[in-house]
Amino acid sequence: MNSPVKIWRNQQRIAGLLAREGRIVSWTIVRVPPSGFSGLAPYPVAIVELAGGKRITAQLVDWSEKDLAFGRKVKVVVRRISDPPTEGVIPYGIKAKPL
Repeated sequence: MNSPVKIWRNQQRIAGLLAREGRIVSWTIVRVPPSGFSGLAPYPVAIVELAGGKRITAQLVDWSEKDLAFGRKVKVVVRRISDPPTEGVIPYGIKAKPL
């Protein structure tokens, strides 16, 4: 098992690989989510091209219909990924927020 220190150091390295801003290349709206995501539906998932040219798939947060546009600028944020579990660790991950 990895120590918490090793996990933290690895996360710091990964954070440096991703740009903080990008633009929407494509998107879809999830209306019938898988289990664990029902409290979030409907929600958009977008392909985001980051400033360095890398592409990621990310859920959009704090959005409205007008935010769903090709080329729309977004910033990368860390948010809760799914509905919170009844016990244990709350999962967090990368999402995108329209600017």
